[in-house]
Amino acid sequence: MAETLKKGTRVTGADRTKLAADLKKRYNAGESIRSLAGSTGRSYGFVHRILTENGVSLRGRGGATRGKGKR
Repeated sequence: MAETLKKGTRVTGADRTKLAADLKKRYNAGESIRSLAGSTGRSYGFVHRILTENGVSLRGRGGATRGKGKR
């Protein structure tokens, strides 16, 4: 589902199921929530909610972490 959804439109029923399956597949393939949100025209929170509702285990944030430095 590469087409951009109209911002603010409610996604329900079969459309929501189809979108959820597509987002789940792309996220599990390594795409970030931010890039999924950008490509679908939805918010980060919407994509995050769809993924968690569908049982996707979310990755950690990655990047630099605080704590013990290299010695």
